[in-house]
Amino acid sequence: MARSPRTPRGQVKIDGSTMTLAHVEAIADGGSCGLTPGARRRVRESRAVVDRAVASGEQVYGINTGFGHLADVPIENDRLDQLQLNLVRSHAAGVGDPLGSREVRAVLALRANCLCRGHSGLRIETVQRLIELLQHDILPVVPEQGSVGACGDLAPLAHIALALIGEGDVYQGGKRASASRALKRAGLAPLRLGPKEGLALINGTQVMSAIGILALLAAERLALLADVIGAMTLEALKGSHKPFAAAVQAARPQPGQRAAAANVRRILRGSEVVRSHATCGRVQDAYALRCMPQVHGAVRDALRYVRGVLEVEVNSSTDNPMIFPESDSLISAGNFHGHPVSVALDHLGTAVCSLATISERRIDRLVNPSVSGLPAFLAHDPGLHSGFMMAHVTAAALVSENKILAHPASVDSIPTSAGKEDHVSMGTHAARKAASIVRHVTTVLAVELLCAGQALDLLRPLRAGRGVEAARRELRRHVPHLDGDRRLAPDIDAAAEVIRGGGLRRAVERATGSLR
Repeated sequence: MARSPRTPRGQVKIDGSTMTLAHVEAIADGGSCGLTPGARRRVRESRAVVDRAVASGEQVYGINTGFGHLADVPIENDRLDQLQLNLVRSHAAGVGDPLGSREVRAVLALRANCLCRGHSGLRIETVQRLIELLQHDILPVVPEQGSVGACGDLAPLAHIALALIGEGDVYQGGKRASASRALKRAGLAPLRLGPKEGLALINGTQVMSAIGILALLAAERLALLADVIGAMTLEALKGSHKPFAAAVQAARPQPGQRAAAANVRRILRGSEVVRSHATCGRVQDAYALRCMPQVHGAVRDALRYVRGVLEVEVNSSTDNPMIFPESDSLISAGNFHGHPVSVALDHLGTAVCSLATISERRIDRLVNPSVSGLPAFLAHDPGLHSGFMMAHVTAAALVSENKILAHPASVDSIPTSAGKEDHVSMGTHAARKAASIVRHVTTVLAVELLCAGQALDLLRPLRAGRGVEAARRELRRHVPHLDGDRRLAPDIDAAAEVIRGGGLRRAVERATGSLR
């Protein structure tokens, strides 16, 4: 279930049907992409349907009518371009901090992929411009707040559409500039939007999906590394290896549980520590140790469901009205509604919380001398030194904040657009909350990594399992042993980067073989 930190190399081919989550991440991390000939053909075919609808004079929502509550207001043909321009300008009402560059790149890629499926009716030049923004590193400034997930992510997507017409602000080469200036530097002229193009650009679930995909991929890696870090703690506390036996997992064959236990067994191979306490007389370990497969595994199984939803969403059409060239028809429907994504991302957030709650309990056992058998707070001179006392408090604070963030967004709804949009998904809220939870979980696991590494050092000369030793060595490449009190914030940041950057996993797998 947990994916490798590596992403595909080479240009990602955008065709509307074969994009993977790994492709999204590759583009988010700076990879290139381009439209396929088939995608271009489908875009042109769907555009022809729009052109025929305009020529016929038939009243079609979003093409020659107002929007939302104003859907029954007809618009004359000579004002259709102005209609689309007004739509983009009026809907660019987002507030708050801007999304990060990775998220914006992912949104651009997902939007292009959706539009080239042939159900949206844009000109090929408009879809191509999204690709050109990526190619020239022109990233629209997209405020993170303002979407209720009704017609998808109207407000944030409108800020992206603004850049195409040379309005609003962008980041170019990491520096903020006006869109008009950035386009001019890149040799690109602002687009003039035609009928339906503004609506097609802002209707969809790509903002919530982009944030959610990047959070999911990070969470999948955390689920695997929780096995590594938990195994380090198990060894440091001289816990039993028996609860991870294959026979135990086969008796309750939940797939995530079996995978997590298999990882722990592999990581613990070759342990001297386990032989040192073979006759200690302890009957059972605390749940935070012996129930790691059950808890970590449940998270893995939840993430598998989330992955399935997002894999469908990336290659879906979420516009309105929908265009079907094969029948020369336009159908007003509700594929823009973000509820499938919202529910899944709520599940992501609540599930991954458990990796932090059980990790915090393991940290407590490491720093608590009444249960660890180690110096208080893992300090060399407790009292004079506080050791990891406050690092544990930081972890506890993040765990408690996660409990607040885990309240589901998808159960909420508030009517907008004079009651026309009377049920909304709050999908971008769910995505942003899930991403915050994943960041917090990373930090909590980083604190456990520091504490487990310190405790293993204190057990010397005993050697832990091969995977545990590899993890400890990788940590020590970046963070020295804590001989006396120092600022711990830089240590926590460094440990979190070892987790995020994939170094910890690579080091362990060199010693153990592939984990899953």
